[in-house]
Amino acid sequence: MSNLSGTYSITEAGPVRATGLDHFIFRFSSSATACHGFWHDTALVLPSALFIVYLGFHARSNLKKLNHRRSYIMIGYYGLLWFAALLNLAWCFLQVWQCTPGKQVAWNLLSLFATSAMLFLEISIVAFLLQDNYASCLETLARTFMVSGLFVGADLLLKVIFMFGFGVPLFHDVEIAHRGKWGVWFTHKLLLAAAYGYILFVHFSKWRDKLPPRPVFYNYVIVMFATTAVVLFACGLAGIKAGFGLWLYNLAVVCYHSLYLPFLYVAFLADFFKEEDWLLDSAYYSEMKDAGFFDVDWE
Repeated sequence: MSNLSGTYSITEAGPVRATGLDHFIFRFSSSATACHGFWHDTALVLPSALFIVYLGFHARSNLKKLNHRRSYIMIGYYGLLWFAALLNLAWCFLQVWQCTPGKQVAWNLLSLFATSAMLFLEISIVAFLLQDNYASCLETLARTFMVSGLFVGADLLLKVIFMFGFGVPLFHDVEIAHRGKWGVWFTHKLLLAAAYGYILFVHFSKWRDKLPPRPVFYNYVIVMFATTAVVLFACGLAGIKAGFGLWLYNLAVVCYHSLYLPFLYVAFLADFFKEEDWLLDSAYYSEMKDAGFFDVDWE
């Protein structure tokens, strides 16, 4: 692993002075005492912490609504969202681990679990909404999670092999010159971009009737395809040692870890809880009307 100090990077071949754009990139993404600067860490921690606070503030009412409707699908995704959000918050808080001696293994494991939880959500949402119907039942939830688990399990296994078997520093941002790292991430993002691109291709083709008519889902796919394409471009640039590629990749990572989970909540869960609010209000109104609260004696 490379260590950066000032405007120099220490590699196996010795100290190399960073100049030009690379000098700006190194100053942006690292310091003498930590891997990243104050603004980088704030951009990660603040939105993640605020999202946890938001979830906690609405947790009691949301749990009541989930219990009222007994939707196993929504219960599963809500619980998984909490799990991923807490892991992601821990990952954001512990950024210093990636350049703290003796913490590399702990950082790699935390990064693996945090990114895998978010990837599981990302894949399962697509797998779930591509189904012809999604009745609220345990079989549908189990089938969706099984498919997602297979993909995420294979992804996790390959990352473990590359990291601990071949020493590829997948989660150490100061490693700009490691071609193996950027090759792995380029392939990873290429597969995701291909999956999102295929869905969009079918949606805008004459075969669109084979896909479920859910506009919100396709807006989500468009956003994720564009985001993945940007990260893919950044990995390609970083693979040829372009400083802008590292800067763009780090920016994309910050945006993903700070904004993806809130975006997922707004896109797929917020309407469920809002709809339940309306249903409960209607139920309360019906009960009060039956009890005669709205009867008026005009005589």
